[in-house]
Amino acid sequence: MQAAFGMSRSAGSIPLLLLVVSLALLCCSVTLAKQQYYEFVIQEVAVTRLCNSRKIMTVNGQFPGPALEVNEGDCLAVKVTNKGAYNVTVHWHGVRQMRTGWSDGPEFVTQCPIRPGESYTYRFTVAGQEDTLWWHAHSSWLRATVHGALIIRPRAKVPYPFNNGKPPAREIPIILGEWWDMNPIDVVRMATRTGAAPNISDAITVNGQPGDLYKCSSKDTTTFPVKSGETNLLRFINAALNTELFVSLAGHTMTVVGADASYTKPYATSVLMIAPGQTTDVLVTFDQPAPPGRYYLAARAYASAQGVPFDNTTTSGSSPAMPTLPAYNDTATATAFTTSLRGLRKAELPSHIDENLFFTVGVGLFNCSGAGDQQSCGGPNNTRFTASINNVSFVLPTTVSILQAHYHAIMPGAVFTADFPANPPVQFDYTAQNVSRALWQPEPGTKVYKLKYGAVVQVVLQGTNIFAAENHPIHIHGYDFYILAEGFGNFDAATDTAKFNLDDPPMRNTVGVPVNGWAVIRFVADNPGVWLMHCHLDVHITWGLAMAFLVEDGVGVLQSLQAPPPDLPLC
Repeated sequence: MQAAFGMSRSAGSIPLLLLVVSLALLCCSVTLAKQQYYEFVIQEVAVTRLCNSRKIMTVNGQFPGPALEVNEGDCLAVKVTNKGAYNVTVHWHGVRQMRTGWSDGPEFVTQCPIRPGESYTYRFTVAGQEDTLWWHAHSSWLRATVHGALIIRPRAKVPYPFNNGKPPAREIPIILGEWWDMNPIDVVRMATRTGAAPNISDAITVNGQPGDLYKCSSKDTTTFPVKSGETNLLRFINAALNTELFVSLAGHTMTVVGADASYTKPYATSVLMIAPGQTTDVLVTFDQPAPPGRYYLAARAYASAQGVPFDNTTTSGSSPAMPTLPAYNDTATATAFTTSLRGLRKAELPSHIDENLFFTVGVGLFNCSGAGDQQSCGGPNNTRFTASINNVSFVLPTTVSILQAHYHAIMPGAVFTADFPANPPVQFDYTAQNVSRALWQPEPGTKVYKLKYGAVVQVVLQGTNIFAAENHPIHIHGYDFYILAEGFGNFDAATDTAKFNLDDPPMRNTVGVPVNGWAVIRFVADNPGVWLMHCHLDVHITWGLAMAFLVEDGVGVLQSLQAPPPDLPLC
């Protein structure tokens, strides 16, 4: 994948459909908030990539979809009308959705999908968050092409907390993605039917374009015009389905100032590592000597799993100066980047912990012996690929969402059970070279873990070496969390607790659990509802690497989940 920066004229803006609507329509609780109304139409559009033409699902005919530009505190209503061929939902990735879980978007977790020909309006306030988030489909693999930026600027007259308060000359959203010559829905359906791993992507993209290192792509390479000497804010979003990415810009240093809509202490680097779901904001001063030139922005895979196929292509924008990128398996560089991030301000961390959880995360295999259908057992040695957290492989409901079943007390125990384990059912050497085959097969289930409102939650996320160890980007809906520490091997509370950063840990919504390693996060359960936690490699959530927290109501209206909206889709 490539994109190019050319030092010349100003960059173009992204068209938006923006209307002001009444407070009653938006259902906002902040009376002084600015109200914004958008319309998303899910529709099929023909595009050409890599010499081939095919139809893709889009929002408003755009790929990537429209960027929503808002200010902190704004109240949004986004009407999604489905004119496509598939059921769809939209997730507002990283938005806290305080008390508005009905607008979070994951299919069959907080809502039933929007069927073709129907519509649903997502209503929520963006409060206490600034910088870059994004939105994407949360049904099957539609997010491969149904996604876009959500840019959150400070309120009027509030300066950015970087660059000495001076606004950047330009703000440039850069969405990294993956392209399949085949319909991604067909890709995942084939994998689900056979039990094998899905086909890898055919290209990495920058703002929907592969760049001129790919066939038939040079004339459409993404370019970003800038001026010599000016400082720009680059808003990176990794919208790829299954690929973590190294990113570099030829001839320039990038200074990280934000990640996942939380500001960081400035950190100068020549390379970024961004996992699917994560965003990273960097300042770049285009200060190379005259004459003005063109500089590649390039990205390629960080592939942490040994022996697992991955898209080993490189995307770029423009020509000719090419940056140096790390090796595909350069875990040291990936670790150096993630562990260098620090929160901008001192963290407000409670000293006590109410829920101390230990979750193993990893892939596995379902044994197909005796199944009789070889077509459904395309994994190694007559198996099907699966994945799990604490040996539970998550299964989505099909008749009603978990949030609806919880709120209306529908068939208690039938749609989901509240017995997700706080610890793995069996303790073992999680990162051993040869984990016993007896531990490779998880149990399927739709289980949630209940949290009392206001509980302080600490989660040790422990990677396993079952089948293949890998870096897992774990995302929690409805919450930001502090990343206290990460490391390799098995987490040992007796020694690793001393490594916790309790002063200025970064706050994120997606954390990379290192290959054959662990990460520790902490948050306060102050948002009632049902909140999905899952690996943001879509192949892994498809296999079941997910669970959900059910946060109970607190005391009074302001600590309770709002009632469902009247247009909530029916199953």
